[in-house]
Amino acid sequence: MRIVPAAPGSGVVFRRTDLDDFQVEATGRNVAKVSYATSLMKKGVLISTTEHILSAFVGMGLDNAIVELDNLELPILDGSAQPFVEMVQRAGLRPQKRLRQYLRVLKPVEVREGEKFVGLYPAESFSVCYSINFPHPMIGAESICVDLSRGDYALDIAPARTFGFLHEAEALRNMGLIRGATEQNTIVLTRDGIKNGPLRFADEFVRHKVLDLIGDLSLIGHQVLGRVVADRAGHAMHTALVSRLLRDTSSWELATLGESAVLPEMASV
Repeated sequence: MRIVPAAPGSGVVFRRTDLDDFQVEATGRNVAKVSYATSLMKKGVLISTTEHILSAFVGMGLDNAIVELDNLELPILDGSAQPFVEMVQRAGLRPQKRLRQYLRVLKPVEVREGEKFVGLYPAESFSVCYSINFPHPMIGAESICVDLSRGDYALDIAPARTFGFLHEAEALRNMGLIRGATEQNTIVLTRDGIKNGPLRFADEFVRHKVLDLIGDLSLIGHQVLGRVVADRAGHAMHTALVSRLLRDTSSWELATLGESAVLPEMASV
């Protein structure tokens, strides 16, 4: 995989170098399927497990980039967004001449599914409040609020790793899922503990949910000015919120704050 600069206004584009450089834009209209990860598809060409790298780009303030890869799935690396953040930091960011366009939320947009919920509300910065509640002794109820405008992403969110339950692994693999999951890139939970600790944060589970949400909401196509509140949501609800927001054009406007868009110099893994 390689990250290369892109022209102003390009957004994030995935380029399949194994398929004649076919390009799939990281936008809500290309969302293909959502279960344990968020996948994009255009004209039958699939890009799987996009949320971690997209989250890293938002967290680092990166607007325009081409992600080249020779496979349908992004590398899982250590199961967090931290390796992608470090790639961007090593490459460096460069301002572009065009001003960054934000999507400013003007009125509430919500998605509900029973007791699960995710909503986006007007605000002058981008913040996320997320709550989870798993019936597991190592998780239970966890909540966190993060203001992305303060630059907290790299330290507080990016290192949080994905997690899964050991007793579900066989069934998921039989469904063609989590084939790349190992104890090196996933927090593995047994029925009453953690198989491969220690945790990086006491509340690493909810922090990873925030990481996923940031990546999924990047499919809006612009940096967001708004406050997100989520309770036991997941990829499907995150991307449903993106679709609902983009359909309701009265709920948002595009705005500039006098900041230049930025792009990476170049990075590879």
